Amino acid sequence: MDLIRQLEAEQAAKIEAKRKLPEFQPGDTVRVQV
Repeated sequence: MDLIRQLEAEQAAKIEAKRKLPEFQPGDTVRVQV
């Protein structure tokens, strides 16, 4: 695994530990507030 993927995996693990991200499926509607 290269360095960028390793760092990305570590950051994703930290975020997931703080809050659970929902599982998205095809056809789901996602709202984004900008």
